[in-house]
Amino acid sequence: MTADIDFTAFFDATPSPYLMLDTDLVIRYVNTAYLQTTGLTRNQLIGKYFFDALPENPASADDTQQNLKASLRRVLDTGKPDTLVLQRYDIPALHQPGWFEERWWSEIHTPIPGPDGEVKWIVQRAEDVTAFVHSRRARQLTDEFTEGEKGMAAELYARAHELHRLNQELRQAHARERQVAVALQEAMLSAPDLDHHTGNIAVRYLPATTSLNVCGDWYDVVDLPPDRYAAAVGDVVGHGLHAAAVMGMLRSALSAAIRALPSPAQALEVLGLYARSLDGATAATAVKVLIDTRSRLIIYSSAGHPPPVLLHSDGTCELLDQATDPPLGARPHHVPRPQAGLSYTRGDTLVMYTDGLIERRDEDIDASLARLTTALAKDSTLAPDQLADALLARLDVAGGAADDIALIVIRL
Repeated sequence: MTADIDFTAFFDATPSPYLMLDTDLVIRYVNTAYLQTTGLTRNQLIGKYFFDALPENPASADDTQQNLKASLRRVLDTGKPDTLVLQRYDIPALHQPGWFEERWWSEIHTPIPGPDGEVKWIVQRAEDVTAFVHSRRARQLTDEFTEGEKGMAAELYARAHELHRLNQELRQAHARERQVAVALQEAMLSAPDLDHHTGNIAVRYLPATTSLNVCGDWYDVVDLPPDRYAAAVGDVVGHGLHAAAVMGMLRSALSAAIRALPSPAQALEVLGLYARSLDGATAATAVKVLIDTRSRLIIYSSAGHPPPVLLHSDGTCELLDQATDPPLGARPHHVPRPQAGLSYTRGDTLVMYTDGLIERRDEDIDASLARLTTALAKDSTLAPDQLADALLARLDVAGGAADDIALIVIRL
């Protein structure tokens, strides 16, 4: 079966400079890398005789043009590829007419036959190895390497230089995306409904310390007058701007749902239906709690999320793990989600978080939860703000972790 390949797109995407000549040595195609390397435009090259478009430097002592012509002639005569190792061929200076820039190349000329088997095209791959030739190490190797070995060394140098440049561009692109994603995340998380809970609720968001996992975690607090309020944390699988956008949509949808349906299970049911319509949201997790201050009752439901912890004033802990269901959108058909409740005593503390707070590589989740409850027990008397900071410090993530972290500490 023949692959459907756009070869023009292929050559334009490759970082190596390529051009194509016909049998009269007229340039019929140049790729983007060739233009970038020479500084010339397609109009200056396409349709031109090669040695008119790229004339020889008259001041050059080397017989470079003859070497290049001889190589191309060998390809036409033999129908076999030909290689020029460390060939000097200067190119016209862009902004100084009549002047030339010194350039060294590692060139391969490859024939492409027509239907009759005769050479119809010649593809030239020309790696610019000028920097290698001018390097101190290249001068040291002049007497040690054969011509073939010098060519290989020059090409490896060119490949390594190009790889370094591409890696730098990739790191810069990741850094820019991370900056934008973190700014978007922080803007969306900047104003939870805390007006009536000053001093009783602390929130924290720590972006991941790498650019690969940032911007999927979120928190939210919603007042439900006269005597109830709801809190939620969630985690979107993914990273970058897309994860941040999905996070914002899920957070807003759940915030609206809990206002219309003051039942955590029903609100997560609605959110799960919505998640199935969002690309990247079906594996997201969330936990929702409703706190009734009059009856001193916590009602909760979890969609695949780590369990919140109820920290009592005496340092003992209870996990809210009796109403756990699969992640949002995981089921193909609608199924009612479970819901559970437990009572609290004034002065207890509810801690909600995302998995970046506790999970560690090669550690069982039970061990992670035990470490969390042990850390909380040591600081049970601290106010929410101080408890949040102490918890991050005790779990060694105050400076961030490999995954981002959302945290809510509520003094009940």
